[in-house]
Parts: sequence; structure tokens; C-alpha cells
Amino acid sequence: MNLSNPIMKSVLFALLAMLPGMAVAVDAMPVDLTNSTVGFFAIGIFVVAYIFVMAEEFTHLRKSKPVILAAGIIWGMIAWTYQASGLPPELPEHAIRHNLLEYAELMLFLLVAMTYVNSMEERQVFEALRAKLVASGFGFRALFWITGILAFFISPVADNLTTALLMCAVVLAVGGTNTKFVSLACINIVVAANAGGAFSPFGDITTLMVWQKGIVDFAAFFALFIPSAVNFVVPAAIMHFAVPNEHPTSTGEAIKMKRGAWMIIGLFLMTIMTAVSFHNFLHLPPVIGMLTGLAYLQFFGYYLKKTAHKEDPPASIDSCADIGTPAAFDVFQPVARAEWDTLFFFYGVVACVGGLGFLGYLSVASEIMYTQWGATNANIAVGGISAVVDNIPVMFAVLTMNPDMSIGQWLLVTLTAGVGGSMLSIGSAAGVALMGQARGQYTFFGHLKWMPVIALGYAASIATHFWVNSALF
Repeated sequence: MNLSNPIMKSVLFALLAMLPGMAVAVDAMPVDLTNSTVGFFAIGIFVVAYIFVMAEEFTHLRKSKPVILAAGIIWGMIAWTYQASGLPPELPEHAIRHNLLEYAELMLFLLVAMTYVNSMEERQVFEALRAKLVASGFGFRALFWITGILAFFISPVADNLTTALLMCAVVLAVGGTNTKFVSLACINIVVAANAGGAFSPFGDITTLMVWQKGIVDFAAFFALFIPSAVNFVVPAAIMHFAVPNEHPTSTGEAIKMKRGAWMIIGLFLMTIMTAVSFHNFLHLPPVIGMLTGLAYLQFFGYYLKKTAHKEDPPASIDSCADIGTPAAFDVFQPVARAEWDTLFFFYGVVACVGGLGFLGYLSVASEIMYTQWGATNANIAVGGISAVVDNIPVMFAVLTMNPDMSIGQWLLVTLTAGVGGSMLSIGSAAGVALMGQARGQYTFFGHLKWMPVIALGYAASIATHFWVNSALF
């Protein structure tokens, strides 16, 4: 470096002058505001916002709205307090930027996954599966198990919410006015979808959060397969005897998948492998692999668009409703149809919980739960909390606390946060969505009636985890 150059000298002196300030910024720590007015007010704002979230079924106010507003108020109060008290104003800024980075990684990851699922839906992959099951001629008890097993094995790839909605469509199509079958089958689907999502990083937002944080390797999640299966099978085996031993009327409906459907399924699997490879071998964030996989779909979408003339025309006017009017595939239509309310809800949760953590409340909670109660009791309690409060803020709070635990304990909290929400219909996104889809047939109190049975499966899955994965503790 040529230090005789006056420009280089100026740059060097400017950097040296910044070092003391940089050191202060690094050494400075957030002030504990848990006993302050702003702290109590932030807790109150978050509680009120979450009451609105839980009341979404009755108010029809989308859950993203109250938490986004609460996040802005909480961080605004924090920043104002630091400014007014003469505290380092850059600390709240750095904290919220860190939260935004965590949110951006997860949001983009989920956006790609949702785009693929919506593309498969547009190509009528799920409609074809539904029609085949409806026309199968199986009895209610057989369909109870088939839809549950499919939910358990599809949710690790397509996520628990999408899977639950798909299987509920099947149940409603075959169940008709048989409310008892529809109610029991929906309960079974919620439990199965949540259980299946617990043993895969792609099955639920909570498992994705743990994987992207780098705490648990991709392959390690599959240690939860047997405990998750137990969580599903135990209540299903008991509910089986309450399912009507009857046969539905077959409609004989047949739906053909659109051109390119199988290729999109293959590209989705390639995208998953790309994300896993980027994370495991290149030590890059999984979201980079997912975004790379989105390019696979974009190029294939370009091919479908250029060859749209090869689409099969409707056989008759009556069949148009079944297979849809042939149209060029546009990859940005599935992007637009992503669950934006869920994605923005997730931002609000990350920002709110991040703000409460910055104020010091998560440190207090960590001290009480993981020091006084112990990791096992705390992680089991997380599942109970997830039944009332959505598992996303609960898991994000645990990750923010970052207690010192073994892999076995991290897998335990992943399991409990994932399946604990099954105990109440409002405890998971799958349950809330099905209450809307099967309105009047699958209800909060209908699910509550079977809560002891679901809780038995919850306890059995925890015991199974300690038994089969004892070497991880």
C-alpha cells in the first residue's frame, strides 16, 4: 500500500478514527427494560395483538394485521426510549436489522416452496389425487386411514397447512353430509399433518427455523420419524372405532393432470436436494439453494409458455370446468398466490418476539424455564403452550433464548412445538384452516372432545423419543 498517496492517508486515518466507535458499538449491550413502563406496555401490545390472532376465526381479521402493527409500535417505543434516555441509538437499529435478516431468509425459503406447491396445484396434481381417492370405492374407515397416512407423508414435503387443506377436500368430497365422519377425519388429518411436518425441515415453519439456524443437521430430523408416527397412530387407532362403518357414494369423477405436472414434481425434489446440498456441503444458507431451484421452475415455465399450443384441448364444453381452459403457464401467478398473509404474519411475529427479547423478557423466560425447570420440563411445556399460542412465536422465542442443550433436547422441542398444536384446533395453522374449510362440521368443540386422546399420543411420542433416541441426550 502506498501511504505517500494523500488519498490513501485520508482513508486510513478515517478508518482509524472509526475504530473506537466501532469498539463501543460491539461492546455495548441492550439495557434490561423488563421492569420499565415501555417493557410492560410492549407486553400488553403483544398480548392484545395475539388475542386478535387467536380470534381470527370469529373476527375474520387476517392474522398478519395485528402483529405487524404491534411490531411497529414495540420497536418504535424501544427506539424512542433509547433516544430519550441517551442510550446508544444504534443498538435497536442493529437488533431489528438482525431480525429482518432472519425473516428474509425464512420468507424467501417459504416463498419458493409455496410457489412450487401452487404450481403443482395449477397443473392439477392435487385435484387428480383427490378425484382418484373419491372414486376409489373405499369405506369411511379406510378413507380415514388413507387420508391420515397421506397427510403424514405428504406434509414433510408440501408443509402441513397445504397437506391438511388437500386431504380435507377429499374428506368433504366423500363425506358429504356425514358430519361425524368429516369431523373425525379432519381431526385425524390435523394430527397427522402436524406429526408428519415435525420430522422434516420442510414440514413446518418451526422445523425450518431450527434447520436454518444450523442447530440440527438435515438428516438428524429423521430421528423424529418414529416418535412422530406414534403421535399420529395412537389417537388415530382410538378414533378408528368411532368412525362410521359405512361406504360413501362414488362420483366416478376423473381428472387428468396438465402437461408438465410430473416434471414440476421432479424439479421440486431437485430444489430440495439443492437447498440441502448448499447447506451441508457449501455451508451456504439453505435459502440460496431454494432460490436457485426457483430458477429451475422459471426456465421450465418458459418452456411451457413457448409450447402452450401442445396443451390438451378440452374434450367437450362440459369438461372445461374439470380440466380448465388451456393457457400458457406463468410462473409469477403461483408466486402471486402464495400465502402472503402467513408470510407477513411471520414477519410480525419475528419482529415482536425480537423486540421482547431486546427488552430482556426472553432472558427472564430462559432463566425460569431452562435453568429452574430443566430442559426436559421446559421443552414439554413448549408443546402445551403451542396448543394455545401459535408455535411460530414459541419456537422463535426458544431459538432467541438459545439455551445450551443436547441435540436430543433440540429435537424434543422441535417435536413438541410441532405436534403440541394438535391438541386444540386453534393450536396450528392446519387446524384453523380446516375450521374454515369444513365450517360447521369440524369445530373447536368437536376437536376439544378428543383432546385427551390426542394428548395421550403427545405423551407417547415424547416417551418414544426418549426411548429410541436416548443416545442423543
